[in-house]
Amino acid sequence: MTDDVRNIVLAAVAAGICAVLGWMARTYLWNRKLRRKQAFFGLPENSESLLVVNRDAASSEPAVHRFDVFSLLELAAIVKDCGAHVQVVTQDAVHQGFGERTEFCLGAPGSNRRLVAHMAAMLPGVRVNADPEAGPDRGAFQIGGERYRLEPGVTEYVILARLTAGERREARPVFLFCGQRAITNQAATRYLARHHERLARKYGARSFVLLLKVVNSQAYGPDVVELVGDVTKAAQTPLPAPAAQKAQKAHSES
Repeated sequence: MTDDVRNIVLAAVAAGICAVLGWMARTYLWNRKLRRKQAFFGLPENSESLLVVNRDAASSEPAVHRFDVFSLLELAAIVKDCGAHVQVVTQDAVHQGFGERTEFCLGAPGSNRRLVAHMAAMLPGVRVNADPEAGPDRGAFQIGGERYRLEPGVTEYVILARLTAGERREARPVFLFCGQRAITNQAATRYLARHHERLARKYGARSFVLLLKVVNSQAYGPDVVELVGDVTKAAQTPLPAPAAQKAQKAHSES
């Protein structure tokens, strides 16, 4: 074998080894990324999950708003990427606790009783004005001592929460998407899909509650979203009773 042939053979072998090592490295990184995603969403391979959908409050018939349908598609894609299975159920058809299966629950207190139960149990510091009568506070969020009013099509808010039941390591999370309008639910699911890696690095398996602001949805749809802040502490701290609030107000004014 001449030196030229030997060099060609060695170069081919080296190229093959590099290709194999590169493939192994990419596969390792892809698998690690997938495992982190599965851990954050509580969706190991072949696990089961629930998509709990609300009803369209503007319809007299059982129906789902088109923006909520878009939200379901976003969430179904996440579940599929994790190699898990999903069951879509309506808010009045779920009669089980939480923590056994990952749950994605979207809507508002006026259209999703399941979400109302979750918020009462795990977010006692949040109130949503579900008054059907028109008024400046209709649809407003109260989180702790702050109030966030709805300006349809201009400034709208949505709560994105990842919550776990107790401290059990194996407990599956519940993801809540509580928006002032249906388009804000889609904005929150899209935000989660885009930023889940950053959220996983920051929070790991811990619970969190984020308040998002959807800006000028009448022009930009669900795409322009700003993070107002992490409101986990305020959302999980029970609000004072109305009598205590009045006494506190009177004391501050005196």
